[in-house]
Amino acid sequence: MAWNDSGNGKDPWKNEDQGPTDLDKIFNNWRRRFRGIVGGGSGGGGASSSGGYVLVIVLLIVWIATGWYKIDQAELGVEQRFGAYTVTKMPGLRWHMPFPIETVDIVNVEAVNEYQFRNEMLTADEQYVLIDMVVQYRRTDPFKFSFLVEDPEITLQDVTESALRGVVGTSSLELLIGERRAQIPLRTQEELQNTLSDYGAGITVTSINLSVVDYPDSVKEAVDDTQKARNDRDKTKLEATTYANGIIPRARGAAQRVLQDAEAYRDRAIADADGEAARFEALLVEYQKAPRVTRDRLYIEAIEEVYGRSTKVILDSEGSGNMIYLPIDKLMERRQPGNSGSPDGRASDSQVPQASSDAVNRDISRERRTRQ
Repeated sequence: MAWNDSGNGKDPWKNEDQGPTDLDKIFNNWRRRFRGIVGGGSGGGGASSSGGYVLVIVLLIVWIATGWYKIDQAELGVEQRFGAYTVTKMPGLRWHMPFPIETVDIVNVEAVNEYQFRNEMLTADEQYVLIDMVVQYRRTDPFKFSFLVEDPEITLQDVTESALRGVVGTSSLELLIGERRAQIPLRTQEELQNTLSDYGAGITVTSINLSVVDYPDSVKEAVDDTQKARNDRDKTKLEATTYANGIIPRARGAAQRVLQDAEAYRDRAIADADGEAARFEALLVEYQKAPRVTRDRLYIEAIEEVYGRSTKVILDSEGSGNMIYLPIDKLMERRQPGNSGSPDGRASDSQVPQASSDAVNRDISRERRTRQ
């Protein structure tokens, strides 16, 4: 048997009933009533008119009922009459003139909304940095949010980019990645909120969470090379500064020491000259008093000084004509440290007296033979 065979030679999908269905009857009745309302019907005018009034009343009731609305606890309603602001409604069951006379915008003032911002920016030292952060905000003023700024959430995104560029553009990349990383969301939120308040957007930024602050992938290798070169430069400068800080004070100290030595030598030379001049003046006074005595005294002192530095001594043997020579300089050299073979550097006690006594005996015997 085929799928459309019913067993009695009839197609089960075809409706071969002669009378209309209930749905057709209902549709035909509503169509006749509608024609009666608009005046298109020719017969049964009284019944059609009463049915048309009922339909108008029903439609009017339905239209009025569309004016009821409910505001939840975390929401506020902004009513508008022909597009102009009228009043802000508090939470609860409310009613307004149905559309198109009045409309209402329901704004949730407690919900925290968020959006993600990600962009590449240029820092103060002309370096690229990748910023990825999440901005959280609330619609705190429904009237301002609905009327004062067109598309406030798009404006929020534009102002966020502007505020962030202001923060990033005034700092170097090293500071942004390092010690000033924690200041980026704080400064951005402050500038963003000030701008939104000036615009009257009715939005309050609750927090900004910073996710990524790093070099863009496209320039990461080049930036790493630049940073390495900068670190090498700073290291070399630090070493040079350390060397300069070590050698310059020493050079200044040596120069100051030489200057002080020169000043001391000058003062000493001046003092010596002043002392010699004073001594000469004092000597001149004594010389003027007794020239002969002073001259002899000076001569004796000069001879005494010369003989005191001499290493040889000559003795006169009372007119005999013989001169006795004592090698005192040799004896003194033997007594000096290092010229003797003894461990303590002194000459042997037996050698020096013996040598001197032999020399004296030879001189005495030579003098006796001469006298005879």
